[in-house]
Amino acid sequence: MADRHDSSSLASDRRFELLVNSVTDYAIYMIEPDGRIATWNPGARRFKQYEADEIIGKNFSSFFTAEDRAAGLPGKALSTAASEGRFEGEGWRIRKDGTTFWAHVVIDPVRSPDGELIGFAKITRDITEKRERERQLFESEQRFRILVQGVRDYAIYMLDVDGIVTNWNAGAEAIKGYRADEIVGQHFSRFYTEKDRAAGEPGRALATALREGKYEIEAQRVRKDGTPFWASVVIDPIFDETGAHVGFAKITRDITARHQTEQELEEARAALFQSQKLQAMGALTGGVAHDFNNLLTVIRGSAELLQRTDLTEEKRRRYLEAIVDTSDRASILTSHLLAFGRRQSLQPEVIDLNICVDALGEVLARSLGSRIEVVLKLEPNLWAVEADPTHLETALLNAAINARDAMEGEGRLTISTINCPEDGGEMVCITIADTGSGMSKDVTARAFEPFFTTKPVGKGTGLGLSQIHGFAAQTGGRAEIESVEGKGTTVRLVLPRTQNSPASATAGRRATRIPKDLKILLVEDNAQVREFAGQLLEEFHCQVVSASNAEEALAALEQQEFDLLFSDVVMPGTSGLDLARLARERCPDLPIVLATGYSEEISERASLEFEIIRKPYGAEALSEKLSAAVQRKPSAARHEPS
Repeated sequence: MADRHDSSSLASDRRFELLVNSVTDYAIYMIEPDGRIATWNPGARRFKQYEADEIIGKNFSSFFTAEDRAAGLPGKALSTAASEGRFEGEGWRIRKDGTTFWAHVVIDPVRSPDGELIGFAKITRDITEKRERERQLFESEQRFRILVQGVRDYAIYMLDVDGIVTNWNAGAEAIKGYRADEIVGQHFSRFYTEKDRAAGEPGRALATALREGKYEIEAQRVRKDGTPFWASVVIDPIFDETGAHVGFAKITRDITARHQTEQELEEARAALFQSQKLQAMGALTGGVAHDFNNLLTVIRGSAELLQRTDLTEEKRRRYLEAIVDTSDRASILTSHLLAFGRRQSLQPEVIDLNICVDALGEVLARSLGSRIEVVLKLEPNLWAVEADPTHLETALLNAAINARDAMEGEGRLTISTINCPEDGGEMVCITIADTGSGMSKDVTARAFEPFFTTKPVGKGTGLGLSQIHGFAAQTGGRAEIESVEGKGTTVRLVLPRTQNSPASATAGRRATRIPKDLKILLVEDNAQVREFAGQLLEEFHCQVVSASNAEEALAALEQQEFDLLFSDVVMPGTSGLDLARLARERCPDLPIVLATGYSEEISERASLEFEIIRKPYGAEALSEKLSAAVQRKPSAARHEPS
C-alpha cells in the first residue's frame, strides 16, 4: 500500500515538473531559505540567459541592480514573503550579459506540513514592452493634458453620461469664470439661460450628440457672474474600447466679438440698403413727377381749350385725340412703373418663345432700319414658358430699342433662345445682344434702376430696362445684363419652364356680347372713378347700383339680387378681393369682375377665380371683361343679348 502511495506521489511530482519546465513566458524557480537558487526552468533561462548549472546554488540577489542590493531589497523581499505570506513588486532586473529588463515579481513562502519554512517559490515575468507602452501612453496623456490646459481660447472639458462636469481646462475658467473646484461635479446646464433650461435644451443637446454623433450650435450661454455671451458649442459622445458610452467631450468658444461684428455689419448693410432705396425713390419720384407733369400739361391744356365755345369741329377733335393719346401714354408709363415694382397685373399664357421671337424678328427687321442686321438663333425643341405675352413683347421691344440706340442705327442685333437646366430648376433663356458702344461697369450696375438713363434729355424715360427687370422677376425668373465698352451689350431674360399646355392656359377666356339690362352692383371708393364707371355701364344699357365700400355692398347684396358684381380691389377696410369671396359664399353663381392698378395677390391667385380688369380701362376693355364674367355663369342663357 505504501509503495503504491509513493509511486502515485512520484508520478504527481513528475507531472508538476513537466508543467513548470514547459513554461517559457515566466521564470519559475525555487529559492532556499537563505536565498540560494535551488531550481531553474526554461522561462528563467530565456529571461535571464543563465543555464541551470551556471546559476543553481548562487544567490538570487545577483539579478538585482547594485542600487537595489545596496538597499537590501533582496533580503526584504524574502522576509516580506515569509512574514506576510507574499511579496509582489516591479523593478529593474539584470540579465547575464548585464542588460536590464523590467520585471514583475511574485515570491511565495514554501512550508513543510508542520509549518516549517523550507524555501520560496519565485515567479518572474519580463514586462519591459508593456511598461514602455504604458510609459508612452502616460507621456502622451501628459502632453495632451498640458495641451488642453494650455488652451485659453476654448473651453474644453468632459461630461459624464448624465451631463456632470468631470474635468475643466484653463480656457473653460477664462471663458465661463468658474474654477475647477467650483464646477467639477456640477451639471453643465448651469451654463444655459433660464429660457433654454425651461425648454429642455441641455438634455436635447446630449440626446442629439448621442443619436447623431455630434451636436453643434451657436447660442447664448451664461458666465458665472450672470452675464450672457455668444458661444459656438460642439458636443461629441465618447465611447470606450468596448463601444460602451462613457460620456461627452464638450468644446465651447466665445464668439461674442464675432457675433457683434456680424450684427454691426448687418446693420451697416441695412442702412446702406435703406440709403440706396431712398436714392432710388428720389430718382423714381423725380422721374414720375417730370413725366406725369408733361402728360398732365397736355391733358389740362387740351381740356381748357375744349371749354372754349368758338372752337371749330376739327380743333375740338384734335384736342380730344390729344387727351386720349396722352392718357394712353400715361397708362404705359404706369405699366412700366408697376413692372419695375413687380406689381403689374399679369395674364400669363403658355408661350412658345421661338414662335414669339420669330414673329418679333420680322417686325424688328422692318422697323429698326436696313443698316441693323437682325439675327435669330433659336434652339430646337425649346421648352415652353408661362408669361404675359403683352409684357413679354414689351420687354423684348425695350431691349431691342435700347440696342438700336446703342448701335446708332448700324450694327447687328442677335436674339437667341436656349434651354438652361439649373440647380434651382429648368429655365429658358432669351438673349438680346448688340454690337453697340457698350457701357462702363458703373453704368451697367445701375442699368435696371428706374429713370436711370445715359440718353439725352427727351430721348428716353429710363424705364425700359427696369420694366424688363420687373417683368422677369414677377414671372418667377430674372433679368441679367453684361456690357463691354466698345463691344456691345447683352441682355438676358431667364424664365422658368412650364409643364402646362397652351389649351389649359387660355381655356375659358372667350368673351361674348353683354346681355341686355344687366343689374350691376358697382363698388368703388373713389367718387370720380365710381361716377365714370357708372356712366360707362349705363352706356351698355346696364342698371347700376353704386356702393363706396365693401360694407355698403354687402348690405345691398342682402336686400336685392344682382346679375354681376363689379368692384375695385384696393379699398379702405375690407378689400375688393375679400368682398368678392364673401359675395361668392352668399351667391355662388354671381359673376364678378375686379378692377386693379396693381396687386400681388390678384396676379398670383384671384385671376383663376374672377375676371380681372386693369386700371385705367376704357369702354372696350370693360365690355370684354363683363362679357367674359357672364360667360362663366351657368345660367347666363336666360338673358337676351343686346
